[in-house]
Amino acid sequence: MKKLNNLNRFQTNLLHLSLFIITMVGTTFAGAEWMFGKSFAITGITTDEFLAGLSFSIPFLGILTVHEFGHYFTAKYYKLKVSLPYFIPMWFFGLGPSIGTMGAFISIKSRLRTRKEFFDVGISGPMAGFLVALGVLYYGFTHLPPAAYIFNVHPEYEQWGLDYAKYAYENIPEGQNFMMGTNLLFEFFKAFVVTDPSLIPNPHEMIHYPFLLAGYLACFFTALNLIPIGQLDGGHILYSMLGYKTHKKIVPVLFLIFLFYAGLGMFSMHDEVGDLLIYAPVYIFFLYWVLIRTYQNRMQTLVMAVGVFTAQFVVKSFFPEVEGYQGWLLFALLIGRVIGVYHPPAIYAEPIGWKRQVLGVMALVVFILCFSPMPFIVK
Repeated sequence: MKKLNNLNRFQTNLLHLSLFIITMVGTTFAGAEWMFGKSFAITGITTDEFLAGLSFSIPFLGILTVHEFGHYFTAKYYKLKVSLPYFIPMWFFGLGPSIGTMGAFISIKSRLRTRKEFFDVGISGPMAGFLVALGVLYYGFTHLPPAAYIFNVHPEYEQWGLDYAKYAYENIPEGQNFMMGTNLLFEFFKAFVVTDPSLIPNPHEMIHYPFLLAGYLACFFTALNLIPIGQLDGGHILYSMLGYKTHKKIVPVLFLIFLFYAGLGMFSMHDEVGDLLIYAPVYIFFLYWVLIRTYQNRMQTLVMAVGVFTAQFVVKSFFPEVEGYQGWLLFALLIGRVIGVYHPPAIYAEPIGWKRQVLGVMALVVFILCFSPMPFIVK
């Protein structure tokens, strides 16, 4: 029996290591593709290009690894049955844009018993990863290459010199003009850390700077995890701070606000009547489908779905310049249908104490700093 257990443990550890190595290779290929602005499925990759991709994969996977081991060691502290991190490789062999991974997760097979356990396990990952992300961003913004670096990626820009942004994006086909968004943390580094503002890359070209891309993606995933809904890390934190009854009242309101922002701008009175008659019912059904597990009662769910649509329609009609971010609708679907909006109650519901309450407020601040209202923009 002992030999069988050892064999199973070896096979499990081999799986974790294999997934990490595959993910490392995938993120290195992906990082090199972003850095050099080309698909290696078409051009092939040199050793130097692959090694250059490590400047993205090492900091990016380093942040993800610290995040997951923050959860892991906290769970071990509470003697919970927990797995090592599972890394999820996702590279398309150069046939399409990717970052080489869909992230990582740990599996906790024990039931968490107290609000303190939920809080500590939930907060340890994003806060640990955030500290490493700060170091990556600091290095990235204090070691920016010369502005002419972008000509190595886009030699066609050289004809316009450093004023390329005035001309380079005029003829990009609709739907192919991609740029990274921003967040408060990025804006802080741009304003107070960069010594020469002329070195800050154009938002369209930020993806070619590996440390900035790794730090930005780390902020994006940190903010995703800290959304205070369901069994996301932020959901664990908010539940632990407020308790089951208060959390259960607040969290559906937060989810409605999230849905409202995500779909804001899709419909208004300025649209063609025919389009409204076709697409508005489909969208309302989508909202209904996302919300049905939150409210259970079908009529109440329908009222909420129609209410969200109406609010979005009115706001966009009277304020045409207002836009949400429709990419968040996919994440709302994931929350509503898979993760769930509500948080299960702990077996023992003692308060977590004022020190953890302060840490919870700090986690909220981290969420605000890292959250990008429009993380990836395609025009």
